Order: sequence, then structure tokens, then C-alpha cells
Amino acid sequence: MDPISETAKKYTEYDMIQKYTDLPEFPNFRAKLLYLFLDKCSQSMSASELFTLVTSLAQMGIDTHELVPNTHASPEDSRENRAKQLKILAGDYFSSVYYHLLAENGHVDAINLIAQAICEVNRLKMNVYTRMRQWKLTAEEYIQNMVHIKSQIFASFSKLMEENCQSFWSDMLKGLTKCEVIMSELKRMETAQLFHGGWAFWFIFQSASKDEKNQLQSADYDIGKMNALVLKYQVKSQLISMLDEQLKQILNGVHQFDSEKLTKDIYQISEPFLRYLTTPKVMEEV
Repeated sequence: MDPISETAKKYTEYDMIQKYTDLPEFPNFRAKLLYLFLDKCSQSMSASELFTLVTSLAQMGIDTHELVPNTHASPEDSRENRAKQLKILAGDYFSSVYYHLLAENGHVDAINLIAQAICEVNRLKMNVYTRMRQWKLTAEEYIQNMVHIKSQIFASFSKLMEENCQSFWSDMLKGLTKCEVIMSELKRMETAQLFHGGWAFWFIFQSASKDEKNQLQSADYDIGKMNALVLKYQVKSQLISMLDEQLKQILNGVHQFDSEKLTKDIYQISEPFLRYLTTPKVMEEV
């Protein structure tokens, strides 16, 4: 059982939140990778677990705010209103925990690292939203931006890594985060509500006919119409191929670093992606 995700439950598993709203998944892959590098390639070994915990909670704060719907619930829908309010409060809470825990332990420099990274994440998100509103976002830009947004807070700790590890850490973080984003996009296109605005949406939009673009822009589609577009443009096989290619890059890149322990641990972190790609149903798509 992963000790950091277990410790995080102390801050994430509140009855009120669990009863009325959903939370994003714990950033397990990035957390494991950060802990591994802080523990093996930095002068901050004694604080590696704390730094990984607070970074993951700060990321959960950002991800929780992303789940807040833009639409206004009717005054009569008390449950939906409560869920929206709790998402906002939970996101604010997770975003504040990192400050409290680091200040309590005297790590002022780490507070500044995370605070600056959060500012950069917000800047990146605004750029993405602007491109979306202008209908100018490409599928490639979407993936690149999602990887930056998901990895930015974790990447801020590169300054604490030993110099010979920094480039390797950056490559592994970007690669594993891209795998994580692709897996998330594969799940996202399973429902019409989540499909809108995701990678599949933008991939189809950039090649769609005029009628299809109008349909996508107006969100005038149900699960049947969505699936028809997904099949027509071979979206799932595209994502699976991207995942396969990215995982190969990670596993090939691991061998360029002279550390048997790091290599073994990164293989273990990557294993769920490899397991997914080798399932018979997925192999048929490639």
C-alpha cells in the first residue's frame, strides 16, 4: 500500500465531501515519481515524503476546482448546489494544506516553489481556455498544455535535485504525466458529458466537416452521435498508439541513466500503463 496516498486520506476523506460530491483521483504516478527522485537524487531525503504529500494535495486542489461546473444549478436543486460549494471549499482547503504543513516544518523555500508553480498553472489554464473559446485549440496543443498543467507543481522541485538528475527527472516526469493524461482521455470519451472539450473533441474538430463542427460547437450530440464520430475518426486507436509510443520512450530513456535502482522503480511505476496496453481488447485497437 502506498504510504503517501494513505497519509493524504487524512486530508481528503471527509464524510461531508464523500456524501455530497466527488473528488479527483490522487496523482499517484507523479507522486511516486517525485518521491523516488527526492529520495534518491536530492539533498532533501529527510523531507521527501512531506514534499511529495503537500505537492500532491496542492495538485488535488487545482484538480478539484476544475470539477466545479460552469453552469448554475436551479435554486431548488439543493444537492447540486451543495456539491458545487463543497468542491470549491475542498479545492481551497487542499490548496492551503501545503502552506500549513510546510510552514509548520520550517520549509519556507518549498512554500515559494509551490506558490510560484500554482501561479504558472493558472496562467497556462487561462491560455488554454482562451484558445478553446476562440475554437483555435488543436489536439496536440491540448495534450501539451494538459501535461504542463499536470506536471508544473511537481516539476518545481527540480531545483532540489542533484544536477546530474535534473534532465532525467524532467524527461521522466513529462513522459509519465503524458501517459497519465492519455489514460484519462481514454476514460473521458466514454461519456458525452465528459467528451466535450477533451482531446477526442479537439482531434475530431480539427478534421470535421462543416456540419460536424456545428454539431460539436453546439454540443448537439448524445452518446450515439458521439460514438459515431469517435469510430469515424478512429479516436481510440489514435490515443492507444500515442500511449504505446510514449511508454516506449520512457522505458528506452530509463536505460540512459546509470542507476539500477531508479530503473527498476520507474519500470514499476510504469507497469499499469504496460498492463493496459497488453490486454487483448486494447491490442486489437493498435
